[in-house]
Amino acid sequence: MTVQTNPEALQNIVIFKNFSIDEIKAALDLLHATSRQYKKSEIILHAGSTTREMGLVLKGSVTIENNDAWGNKSILSHVGKGHFFAETYAYIGTEPLMVDVTANEDCSILFLKIGALQELVSEKNPWAVKLTMNLLTIFSQKNLALSGRSFHISPKTIRGRVMAYLNSLYIKKGTSTFDIPFDRQQMADYLNLDRTALSKELGRMRDEGLISFHKNCFTIL
Repeated sequence: MTVQTNPEALQNIVIFKNFSIDEIKAALDLLHATSRQYKKSEIILHAGSTTREMGLVLKGSVTIENNDAWGNKSILSHVGKGHFFAETYAYIGTEPLMVDVTANEDCSILFLKIGALQELVSEKNPWAVKLTMNLLTIFSQKNLALSGRSFHISPKTIRGRVMAYLNSLYIKKGTSTFDIPFDRQQMADYLNLDRTALSKELGRMRDEGLISFHKNCFTIL
């Protein structure tokens, strides 16, 4: 399906930072932008496959998951509206994905073939250099997110992992009350924990007056 996205709606997206409307239109055309819809739990990209398209979440959200041969699942990250996935794989084009990208809810994804960017730069398209620099920002943000998860799962205890994760959100959001992007099972998968053990530890932390929570809304006390 040919993309129907309004270029004005993309001006605040980081990849189109400092772009004019005409430049966004040109980029959408030359990067073969297409929009696709997915239902909750539908796999968007499969581990082992290759892709030349990076995805921009226009609506809903997706999770980046590692599902091994023994049925174990780890959630590596959550990608919400206005954010990207598979940009590194798309830029390289030949590297098999090590993860699955799954719709966390009904979502709409805009795909861009950024593998063509190198040719567009050499052809001296005036916006191509700006897009390349904006991609560098996206790559850097993803590296920070992945290093953040390493920090979250490095503690040996369940409580240590929960506190590391919640504290990072407290610092990032600047408030002691915030929503997390996961349900309990997803939170357990993200922190590499058993769901039952996680739920018990959350209950103990609540009883001790360290936190309060309702569903995915948490408060650090």
